[in-house]
Amino acid sequence: MEPVEIDSGRHNPGVDPGLHIWGWEIPVYLFLGGLVAGLMVITAMAELRGGRPRSPILRMAPFGALVLLSLGMGALFLDLGHKLYVWRFYMAFRPTSPMSWGSWILVLVYPVGILHGLGSISDTARASARRRLGRVGGWIVGGATFADRVRAPILWLSLVLGAGLGVYTGLLLGTTPARMLWNSAVLGPLFLVSGLSTGAALLLLFPMDDGERHQLARFDAVAILAEMSVLGLYLVGLGSGGAPQRAAAATLLGGAWTAPFWGLVIVLGLVTPLALETIEQRLGRPFTRLAPMLVLIGGFSLRAILVAAGQDTSFRLFP
Repeated sequence: MEPVEIDSGRHNPGVDPGLHIWGWEIPVYLFLGGLVAGLMVITAMAELRGGRPRSPILRMAPFGALVLLSLGMGALFLDLGHKLYVWRFYMAFRPTSPMSWGSWILVLVYPVGILHGLGSISDTARASARRRLGRVGGWIVGGATFADRVRAPILWLSLVLGAGLGVYTGLLLGTTPARMLWNSAVLGPLFLVSGLSTGAALLLLFPMDDGERHQLARFDAVAILAEMSVLGLYLVGLGSGGAPQRAAAATLLGGAWTAPFWGLVIVLGLVTPLALETIEQRLGRPFTRLAPMLVLIGGFSLRAILVAAGQDTSFRLFP
């Protein structure tokens, strides 16, 4: 009698423990990717509307964004099962693949970010670099001069790539139909507005011009309101879906992940900083760094909880 080979479709680590499950690296990558997206969009938008930034932190933000993105890509690299073949991502471009879009966006961010940062260097800093750094300083000044000539296109590219990067971090989860908690088109916009909020929050932790600080705080408040609205649409979409979607939503609405989600993301990361920023803006209270710190905690918690809960619910939806 000939042996019969059977392929099992039970592809999840709860049934087959040998299969890979995402660990801490993915939430770190998603958080830093969203943070970088927020920094790119905010700094580009601010300069397009109001000219070259006055505060040093806003001028240096494009370079800081590249450092954070490199850390995030390092975390992603640690998660790869076949690290030596990462170059294959760039042997082709597949328009229907969010991962292919994301791979190329990540590469394009670096030259655009460098030119964005070089063009933001003040005239005083350029003169100092030329005087103190010799040939390297000359290269920096030359790059800054070129960046000045293409300033408007670079700013628009930074804005578009930042928005694309923010949406991509959500689509990376949202296009995984086997994970009911992730299978939502709303995750792209959700991660984008969350990235805008965390990007603004990170900048608010540093000293800056009072006028720019007030504008950034107002922007952060609007981003928090937008994030709360999109989160509501996400939960309503899951709750009004089929039985698998409703079961996945139940993990955040009465299940095992309810307390972390509502405590860390909603209350600590959204409602509390929004209330603090509103009090500071409306009543003229002194600015504190508590609100932006809570926003950053909430932004990371959102991604960590969705990644963990999505993998958990994938094999607990049915008995």
